[in-house]
Amino acid sequence: MNTQALIDIANALVADGKGLLAMDESSSTCRKRFVEQGIEDTEEMRRAYRELLITTPRLSDSVSGLILFDETIHQAKKDGTPFVEVIVKAGMIPGIKVDLGAKPLAGHPGETVTEGLDGLRARLQDYHRLGARFAKWRGVINIGDGIPSTASIAVNAHALARYAALCQDVGLVPIVEPEVLMDGAHSLARCSEVTEKVLHAVFAELNIQGVLLEGMLLKPNMVTSGADSAEQADVHAVAAATLDTLLRCVPAAVPGIAFLSGGQSPALASAHLNDMHQGRVLPWALTFSYGRALQQPALNAWNGEAANVAAAQKELEQRAALNRAAVQGRYTAGMEPK
Repeated sequence: MNTQALIDIANALVADGKGLLAMDESSSTCRKRFVEQGIEDTEEMRRAYRELLITTPRLSDSVSGLILFDETIHQAKKDGTPFVEVIVKAGMIPGIKVDLGAKPLAGHPGETVTEGLDGLRARLQDYHRLGARFAKWRGVINIGDGIPSTASIAVNAHALARYAALCQDVGLVPIVEPEVLMDGAHSLARCSEVTEKVLHAVFAELNIQGVLLEGMLLKPNMVTSGADSAEQADVHAVAAATLDTLLRCVPAAVPGIAFLSGGQSPALASAHLNDMHQGRVLPWALTFSYGRALQQPALNAWNGEAANVAAAQKELEQRAALNRAAVQGRYTAGMEPK
């Protein structure tokens, strides 16, 4: 393990107010989004869409790294140039999603555990050879009646820590993603309580597994009201609750925290991030690692038509720039496109 290389990459991913574009949707998730738009789902259409994202002009002004899916990291532009080569040439860092998805947790109805540890070392080595320099693994925690259980939190925290240790062993910076889902009618306070329990468990396991905190990033949920809650916390309350929770749980040695959007609208994800950058002194960089909240405007504009590529890229460039402005604490709703 090259400790300094891991530290350098982790810091580069959260430098200068830039964030990550999460374009690591599985083929099935991509298919679902295409169907919603009435776009034909074929490997070539998925490749064309990913080329659109990766080749967006000036994307590197706001984005430091891109999280790819297994299919994507093996793909290339129409002219044959590998996507990884395009990303590096544009001044960004390629990353890769390596978990195999959340599966039902035996004995615990309504809860899941993320699989993919078997054979992971060999897969990580292959991805490193292909040019990936960081990886991502997502653990999923549900809030509901009597859940999450201690077992669910423990097993997902352990898997995240095992994954992170393996990543660092082969030279990849691990992005550790324990996501407490927005699904449900829970309150802001309940989300804060669960998120705190999850983060404490995750960092305890990372310590047990000997993970270098300076060479990793955290990708957590924001602390929000449940999507079905009758009382939705306002932007300031979400930002304050999120920061309070993170400050209680995340060691200062971690160089950066890159939030997932978790189903928030693009504008709301930007507003929450912006409000967290209004004068509070924080021990780590705080940025974005958004998927749908970055991509959706571009997908809407493209709609599967080659003639719409430039318009779609403009949407992505603009959305990324708005999130960088949020990281710098200067985003306003008036900056949103009409």
